[in-house]
Amino acid sequence: MTDKKHLGIALVTGASSGIGQAAAQRLAEAGYKVFGTSRRSSPAGGHPFDMLTLDVTSDESVDAAVAQILRRAGRIDLLVNNAGFGVAPAGAEESSIAQAQSIFDTNFFGVVRMTRAVVPYMRRQGSGRIINIGSVLGFVPMPYGALYAATKHAIEGYSESLDHELRGWGIRVSVIEPAYTKTPFDANFLQPDATLDAYREARAVVSKRINEVMATATEPSVVAEVVLKAAVAAKPKLRYPAGALASRLQMLRRFAPAGLVDAGLRKDLRLDTIPASQSVSPLLQE
Repeated sequence: MTDKKHLGIALVTGASSGIGQAAAQRLAEAGYKVFGTSRRSSPAGGHPFDMLTLDVTSDESVDAAVAQILRRAGRIDLLVNNAGFGVAPAGAEESSIAQAQSIFDTNFFGVVRMTRAVVPYMRRQGSGRIINIGSVLGFVPMPYGALYAATKHAIEGYSESLDHELRGWGIRVSVIEPAYTKTPFDANFLQPDATLDAYREARAVVSKRINEVMATATEPSVVAEVVLKAAVAAKPKLRYPAGALASRLQMLRRFAPAGLVDAGLRKDLRLDTIPASQSVSPLLQE
């Protein structure tokens, strides 16, 4: 058995399953020393990477995990921000302000916390890579998934701005943009906490459609391969679509007329089958 080239020290959040686990596995196979993290204590389970407990919503937890890695490995060369969750299909007003803040605290501010914790060490090293797992929903809308889409739009803007700021220290930032991916993510959707009967039919229609497309969704290994590509690229790009559907959507968003994209989105999600009258207030009918 030949020794693999050592590519550096990688930290992958949300590595207990799905994209995070696949990315940690692929990076380890390629030659990185990988530390995966999970909010709940979780053994690596035979995978070629170490698992640490880390809650991206806690400053103390983030600082403790980063300090532990630095004690054990001496440096961090690659940060993959993957931890996140979504809300089950629902109208934007069906989540309370507290729930909206919760999803941003994990999906967006979790990225900010991890970045703030790691970047000072990368600056001292004079090198580093940060890869944020975004989504095609960072550049296209998701009706009945507005809060999740908003977090991914935020990651896009944050990542692009950060990449400009850090280049002078030899640090580059990229966003991976998968479409539907076969992970336990959808099984762990947070249920909306302020449901309204006005959206009942819409929730059912969109949920059914999402279940249909998940049957042909991209495998996490496809996304993991793109993560590795971005990590080792001599001249990394800012955005990397992951999978055929993501690439098509990126091209459509860039070149197709806005009206065509809008109509295609509504048709795909079956939004035009939802009666508009379901949400009309009796006060507006007077």
